[in-house]
Amino acid sequence: MEIKLAESIRTFRKERSLTQEQLAEVLGVTVGAVYKWEAGLSTPELPLIVEMADFFDTSIDVLLGYILKDNRIDATARRLRHCQRVKDLNGLEEAEKALKKYPNSFIIVYRSAMLYQALGLYKRDNAKLRRALELLEKARPLLHQNTNPRISEQTLYVAMAEISQDLEDDERALELFRQHNTDGLYSDCIGMILAKDAKRAQEALPYLSESLLIHEAALVRTVMGYLNLFLNSRDYAQAQALLAWALPIFTAMPRPECTSFMDKINSVFYLFQAHVLLKTGQPEEARTSAEEAHRLAVRFDAAPSYAADTIRFAMPGEDSTVNDDLGETAAQAAQNALKQMDDPQTTALWQEMCDAR
Repeated sequence: MEIKLAESIRTFRKERSLTQEQLAEVLGVTVGAVYKWEAGLSTPELPLIVEMADFFDTSIDVLLGYILKDNRIDATARRLRHCQRVKDLNGLEEAEKALKKYPNSFIIVYRSAMLYQALGLYKRDNAKLRRALELLEKARPLLHQNTNPRISEQTLYVAMAEISQDLEDDERALELFRQHNTDGLYSDCIGMILAKDAKRAQEALPYLSESLLIHEAALVRTVMGYLNLFLNSRDYAQAQALLAWALPIFTAMPRPECTSFMDKINSVFYLFQAHVLLKTGQPEEARTSAEEAHRLAVRFDAAPSYAADTIRFAMPGEDSTVNDDLGETAAQAAQNALKQMDDPQTTALWQEMCDAR
């Protein structure tokens, strides 16, 4: 609820071209009283509010500037989410009011917890972080009410782990991250915590190595997704910018002393770059990219390796392997990419590279 009486009195008075002295005379009060009302320094008595509403030919609600806030659960949860995004400290007061009004609502308790976590980090306020932990614990038995597929029991536990870490309770954070580290999802967090302790640094290596491989694979897939998006929309400028950003990262991933599955992947990306450069009228640069694509394809097919430890910084002896759907060989992967491009100019350039071998 919001009241804007001071603003309303001033607005209605000016609409009728009255001075503060003239309004004071109408109401039988001092000029100082009107000044204080409009400045928000004092509030008129109820009979005077009724008299002013009658004088200004309006309702008391309108004069008060009364705005009814939507305090239903969903609307309140959205406001709390907004306060979290913009780091609005005023949201904490609304959160506490909402918690009193809806103490057993999962979404209110959860959103309040997320707000306290965000502001606790923003202000480096451990009391707010501890309040966030308390609310997350309270949210757990209410989880059956949740209808958001992006929120699960794991979401709550991981948030608790993150807050424990921020409160420097590393053992509790490690316990929670490890309990919910499905498919290495939180290996980066575990590795980071362990690596801070000189005595446990080597214990961190398997987690960091696993996380490195997971996130590098995710980045490759993401870039390929964006590339397909830009090519299908014929936005070659964006495709060129994407590859100019991604290829230096991808080419730095494999160990230089050995063949890696990344050679095969990078061969395909360089071939796509040649295609994009041809489409943007840069034939010489396209030839350079095609030559690099061919060099990497030949290198990989001469001694193919899908071993994970061919990636820089991956743990030596890492026994996992990588799979892809690009093609059985790098040469086949190039042909599959050319089929996707469906561009005679790029196909002719690639054939020239193969014939020159």
